[in-house]
Amino acid sequence: MTPSVLAGVDGSPESTTAALWAADEAVLRGAPLRLVHAWPWLTDGVATFAEPDDLPAAAQRVLASAADAIRERHPDLVVHTDAVLDAPVDGLVAAAEDAALLVLGSRGLGGFTGLLLGSVGMAAAARSTVPVVVVREPGSPDGAGDDGPEVLVGVDAHAPEEEVLAFAFQEAALRGARVRAVHGWDLPPVFGYAGGAVPPTEIAQLEALEAKLLTLALAGQRERHPDTVVIEDVRLGAARGLVEASAGAALLVVGRRHRSLDFGPRLGRVAHAALHHAQSPVAVIPHP
Repeated sequence: MTPSVLAGVDGSPESTTAALWAADEAVLRGAPLRLVHAWPWLTDGVATFAEPDDLPAAAQRVLASAADAIRERHPDLVVHTDAVLDAPVDGLVAAAEDAALLVLGSRGLGGFTGLLLGSVGMAAAARSTVPVVVVREPGSPDGAGDDGPEVLVGVDAHAPEEEVLAFAFQEAALRGARVRAVHGWDLPPVFGYAGGAVPPTEIAQLEALEAKLLTLALAGQRERHPDTVVIEDVRLGAARGLVEASAGAALLVVGRRHRSLDFGPRLGRVAHAALHHAQSPVAVIPHP
């Protein structure tokens, strides 16, 4: 059975937008959609689990409203709804363990309006064992520009991660989109120690080397997806380059390394910057 696409819903406009994005993704994948509403106080605290008839009316309305909006757009899509008696992050991460991916809104109810990403989205993206997609609020670019849709992927050409690249190329294939692979690089520290401006010829030589590394990093996925148009994009500054390139993209794909020896899961600086500042939906892919 095709793994489901899971979307967390909480009744906010952002979560409804995310659920609709998840529905479109489920249709592309030929997968069922599962809507999950996680909240630690779904019952009066006496029962250890929540039966459908015991759920507060508000929880039922949240799930029903999202499901109705999705069925209006995709009447043939299989949609399941579940309420989870757990804290939002714990409940969503656990529910997504068997899913293909987890989709969340950029900010839920109770979030600070000045932040593009709420605490639930940040924590889930850092902890989930499956890819997490964070979808921007209504009115965000849909990724269908004059040249067609584009999937953007951040690549560390010095240590490319196949899981991240494979996800990006799969998403591009589903959409009939091209892939823009962005490799951000920084000047070696020695230039900072020396002081003064870096000669343009030195920068050009370094950039040419970084471009060769990017070509090598993409070779495997190019071979597996010969019909996908690939644009190789080398820029100074990893996080800044991705954020700048995200305008108009259908999806931005970044990696997040498992850090089992750390005191807790966390995002790297590139994923952190992308989630807070990118103008497109952002997919965070866990990898070893």
